Amino acid sequence: MSATRSVLILTHQFDPTVDKVVEELNNREVPLFRLDTSEFPEKLSVGAELTNGQWSGRMRTARRCLDLSTVSGIYYRRPTNFEFHRDLSENERRWSAVQARMGFGGLLATLEPWLNHPHHIGYAEYKPVQLRAAVACGLQVPRTLVTNEPETARAFVVDVGRAIYKPFGGSGVYDDDGVRQVFCSAVGPDDCSNPNIARTMHLFQEWVPKEYEVRLTVVDRQFFAARIDGQSDEARMDWRTDYDNVTYQTVETPDFVRPRVAALLDKLGLRFGALDFVVAPGGEWWFLECNPNGQWAWIEDETGLPIAGALAVALEGGSKRDGH
Repeated sequence: MSATRSVLILTHQFDPTVDKVVEELNNREVPLFRLDTSEFPEKLSVGAELTNGQWSGRMRTARRCLDLSTVSGIYYRRPTNFEFHRDLSENERRWSAVQARMGFGGLLATLEPWLNHPHHIGYAEYKPVQLRAAVACGLQVPRTLVTNEPETARAFVVDVGRAIYKPFGGSGVYDDDGVRQVFCSAVGPDDCSNPNIARTMHLFQEWVPKEYEVRLTVVDRQFFAARIDGQSDEARMDWRTDYDNVTYQTVETPDFVRPRVAALLDKLGLRFGALDFVVAPGGEWWFLECNPNGQWAWIEDETGLPIAGALAVALEGGSKRDGH
């Protein structure tokens, strides 16, 4: 008799989004092993041997044990850094961190199937990569410029008539006052005279007239689309700035969008993606970005879309990649 299949979840200790998937897996009576990489090596031990071309072995804590050969799916969310023994010097910690990343991280990289593989997440997070891939897959993408040249930025803004600035990623700017989030904002030609543009890379994009926005969550070819309407000026520019003035409703993903999104995710090596679109007054869907490790729990709470259930099925190994 074959061993019972198990789901491996990699995230930090307090992750309400993962809790929803854990609940779904528990309801299905699917064994799971949840860990944060900060548990290695002080609270988590690993032993694996290369046998017949495959790594076999276990991960073990004081109370739990995972047979690596039983893994049916791996959900990579937001694990934190390794934590080493306090007696190690700073130089020893740095050396140990490299060994842990190359050894423990390398072992994890050989396991499958991932949702999504962290290497693919890292690649897909590059905005220039995903925008180029979206165009190649037939999605409409606004004119986009990446630059650290103020004069180039100004010429682009003048040419497109109306433009926005958006960050490439990151969690904000940390300073003595805490964290300052950087959101999407409108820019005019005069804004491009700012000398700070020359100090790092910036992304400018043509403004697309919008009827509404869509957050499209995809899990193994299952499409969960939510219409997002901003009710304030701030929310209409970037709904992330004013959640209190945003409304949601479920919508269908058009037939002309589905195969193009599926092709994009395949091109980026992703089984899961949280994609943002602007829908123009004429009904055209304009691709803005794809987050390969994006948030989705609040969308499920607001709309009832069964995203956690789809993730649980995918991790259990029961989803069909060509399903709807």
